[in-house]
Amino acid sequence: MPILHSIIHRIDKGDGETPARLVPAEAPLAASTALDDLVSGLNDAYHGKAKNWGRFADDEPAAFPAALSSFLDGERDFPSLTRALAEQIVPLIDDHLPVGGHLLVVDHRQGEARYLMLALLHHRDGFGIDEALGVVPARQLNLAQMTLAARLDVNQWQNGSASHPYLSWTRDRGGKKLSEAFAEALGAREQRDAGEETRTLLKAFSDFVEHEDLPEEASREKTDALVDYASDQAKLGEPITLEDLSELVDEERPRAFYEHIRNSDYGLNPEIPPDKRTLNQFRRFTGRAAGVSISFDSHLLGAAVEYDEDGDRLIIKKVPNGLRDQLKQRQGD
Repeated sequence: MPILHSIIHRIDKGDGETPARLVPAEAPLAASTALDDLVSGLNDAYHGKAKNWGRFADDEPAAFPAALSSFLDGERDFPSLTRALAEQIVPLIDDHLPVGGHLLVVDHRQGEARYLMLALLHHRDGFGIDEALGVVPARQLNLAQMTLAARLDVNQWQNGSASHPYLSWTRDRGGKKLSEAFAEALGAREQRDAGEETRTLLKAFSDFVEHEDLPEEASREKTDALVDYASDQAKLGEPITLEDLSELVDEERPRAFYEHIRNSDYGLNPEIPPDKRTLNQFRRFTGRAAGVSISFDSHLLGAAVEYDEDGDRLIIKKVPNGLRDQLKQRQGD
């Protein structure tokens, strides 16, 4: 993970009466193993956070993307770019957060891709062991507490991708106003709900499996292929590409799942942001006893399928087409 540029600015905030104050760094950070490890840990922590996804607004150019363009064109240095960004964030801390923190901004590469990542970091109290083997207080960065953070796929933005959600930013629970203000400061628009889009994708997949009337083993294999690919993309912080996913779901008919989505009214873009929490909850309930075999996707429980615990009954509200035809034929005999 080569780090091209990195810097830390401090934003102080005392009591509620004192406005936040920017203490800018004068120079970028020097390269170090500790910095490399911090950025690696920061990326891992960020991928596990709930996020909004989108792009910069084309119709209302904001200060940050304009400044970033100047930096990439060599017209502005990294400290100047990030100081201007920090000045945009100071009002957010004044209006929404009880404390300040350290704003880390990193310009780095992962493989062929280039990313700009920023995060407002906070410290937490902890413990360490000194040379005399005694317990001593120690402060450390709390990467799990990432109230404000964002990640930009620089290459995708510069290439003018119409579908790739190249910009993401954190969406903490209960912090809708902060998230909206953060997006405005970044100049972000076209917000996309990763959780909702992932749920829609899983619904499309369930419909596809039902439509194809696949055997249980084949259905489970395709479910595993989808979840494995989507989870890997979530870990990388990359979107799910529907064409790539379709090839994994059905190697013999690599366009089948993609065409199913395109020909139905799901409203999915060719690339969608994955939501790790939604993926973790997606699995299939299966059971076999006394000649009865039942399998269904977990998200259908409570909707198309209900479990009556008192009567120990499973109520299926929507009978699969193939099964319905067999039952009707049997009754007609």
